[in-house]
Amino acid sequence: MTSFRDDEWDEFVRAHPAATFFHHSAWRHVASGVFGHRPHFLDVRRNGNLAAVLPLVEVRSRFFGHALISNAYCVGGGPLAIDESALSQILDQAEELGRRLRVDYVELRDTQYAKAGWTRQEELYAGFEGPLPFSEEDNLKQIPRKQRAVVRKALGRGLTVTIETSPDAFFPLYARTMRDHGTPALPRRYFQRLLRVFGADCEILTVSEGGRPVSSVLSYFFGDRVMPYYTGCRPEARRLGSNDLMYWALMRRAVSRGCSIFDFGRSKVGAGPYGFKVNWGFEPRPIANYYRLITAADLPEVNPANPKYAGLIQAWRRLPIPVATALSPVLSRGLG
Repeated sequence: MTSFRDDEWDEFVRAHPAATFFHHSAWRHVASGVFGHRPHFLDVRRNGNLAAVLPLVEVRSRFFGHALISNAYCVGGGPLAIDESALSQILDQAEELGRRLRVDYVELRDTQYAKAGWTRQEELYAGFEGPLPFSEEDNLKQIPRKQRAVVRKALGRGLTVTIETSPDAFFPLYARTMRDHGTPALPRRYFQRLLRVFGADCEILTVSEGGRPVSSVLSYFFGDRVMPYYTGCRPEARRLGSNDLMYWALMRRAVSRGCSIFDFGRSKVGAGPYGFKVNWGFEPRPIANYYRLITAADLPEVNPANPKYAGLIQAWRRLPIPVATALSPVLSRGLG
């Protein structure tokens, strides 16, 4: 059942040691407001107080199936509970809801918490995070020598760094990068909604050359950590080192905001971004998702590593950017 107020939910989340940005109550307004997906934010109470919460979003897609996901359009989520009993109760609620809705499966992303009957899946993605030294000098020394040299060169190129209050500079770069990766982009209105509902906890940093944006990142701030989440760049970014400067500038921006942890997010094992993060000195952390199969017989494979999507990925990369951007909202709505 859902019986909470947003402020009560968020107070519980902020106090839980395993909470993440992806547990915010505001996510239910994102999925429903942008994509029309129905949120099912579950809770368990004990003596009138919250004892467990689980943010779930019901995603229906003719291409990718019908699922309950914690949390949709996020790399994390899963239940937060004060003890094993509350955890068991809220997972039973999720399974019961899945059966009532006749979904294919219930998915818990990057979580340590599940129970018997839930299937663990790992080895596909890894997460990366590390400390943010307060001192700029210590921060630079922490970056491996080769990558540090790229940052230093970029710092000498006269590139400018700005904090944006709208996705106008960011979105064309993001859409182009997604096309190049062979993946549908999320619509502009999604990023507008993120900035509106999360306020200062969601921020865009852009690197420009001569007034022209070349690299941009949308980041989430939660507690003592920052997570660069969506990025985009122009082809010349590699030559300019603007992506490296972007992450360096974000590190220093995060320190100025009181952050002490740089959460570099997840990457597919063996992919280019995985190697990039290792080169920055971050150690990979295995990520596990848990599934409760309801009507499905097998675990879902909605990811770029699935061979059945290879032809579609290659075809998408050949589309003109305006065409890919126009078609993207139809497909990205169901990716969750």
